[in-house]
Amino acid sequence: MSILKTLTLSVAVVALSATASFAANIFVVGGKADDPFWSIVKRGAEDAGKVVTAEGGKVVWLAPQNYDNLGVDAAELIRQAIAQKADAIVAPDWVPAAMDPAFQAVKAAGIPFVVYNAGGIEAADRLGALNYVGAVDYKAGVAGGDYLGKSGSKSGVCINSLPGAANIEDYCKGFGEGITKAGAKTDVLPLPATAEGNVTAVAQAIKAYLLQHADVDAVFTTANLDAVGAAQGIAQAGKTGKVRICGINFDQAILAQIDAGTQACAVDQQGYQQGFYAVSILNGYVNYGLSIATREILTGPGVVDKTTIKATLAGAKQGTR
Repeated sequence: MSILKTLTLSVAVVALSATASFAANIFVVGGKADDPFWSIVKRGAEDAGKVVTAEGGKVVWLAPQNYDNLGVDAAELIRQAIAQKADAIVAPDWVPAAMDPAFQAVKAAGIPFVVYNAGGIEAADRLGALNYVGAVDYKAGVAGGDYLGKSGSKSGVCINSLPGAANIEDYCKGFGEGITKAGAKTDVLPLPATAEGNVTAVAQAIKAYLLQHADVDAVFTTANLDAVGAAQGIAQAGKTGKVRICGINFDQAILAQIDAGTQACAVDQQGYQQGFYAVSILNGYVNYGLSIATREILTGPGVVDKTTIKATLAGAKQGTR
C-alpha cells in the first residue's frame, strides 16, 4: 500500500472515530404530550436536538401518561433513561421526596444531567447537576400576585390542581406573598390531581368556590388549561368582569382570553427556552467539554398582559411561546 493510501485511510479512520465520539444520546423527562405548555418545551428540546442529530446522537423525550402519581412516575422515567444508556439526562425535580433518589442514581452512574423547569438552583446544587434552567417558581407566583394586588384585587385564591408537587406549592406560596403586599387576603383551593388539565372539573370547582366566597375577586392558576377552566367557572358563577384571572404559562387559548379581556395576565416562564437550553448545554458538555459559567439559567418570570399581547401572539403562532 502506498504512503498516500495509508495516510488517506488513517485520516478516514480518525474522522470516523471523531464522528462516532460526538454522538450524545440525551434523554429528556417532561410533561404529557397533550399538555399545551409541555408541547412547547418539547419543541425547544427537539430544535436543539437538530444539532445533536447532525452529530450522530439523538434526543429522546420521556413523559408520564398522566399526572395522578407524578413524582413516582417521573422518577421511573429517569431510571428508564439510565437503563437505556443515556449519555446525558434532563429532568425537572417536581416532587423531591420521590424523585431525588432517581437523580442520585444518575449521579452515581456518572451521567451528566441538568435540572430544568422545577427545583431551582437549590435542587441542582443538592443533586450535583451541571445547572438549572427555568424560572424560580416562587418568584413566578409573587409576580402574579403582585400584578393582581396592584390592579386592585382585595381577595385572591390560588388553584392547586397538583397538591404535593413542589413547584405548584411554590407558585401558590409566592402568589400569596405577592397579593398580600397590596393588602389583599389570600387562600388556596386544592383540587385532586385528576383535575389538572380537566377544564370541566376546574370550572365546576371554581364556580362552587366563588359562590361560597363572595368577596373573592382574583383567581390564580398554576397550569394552562386550569386558566381556561377558571374563565368558564367565573362565567358560570355570574362573576365575569368581577373576578380577575392570572395564571402560570399560556397557549393561544389563554392569549385569546387576555386579548379579549377575560384574563388579566399570564406569567411566562418561556418553556421553549427551557427545553432548548437544557439540551444544548448537555450536548456541548458531552461532546466538547463546554460548560456555562452562569449558575442558574433563568427563563422567567415575565408577565404578559394587554400591553404585550401582540408580540406574544406572534411567538405563539410559531410554536415558541
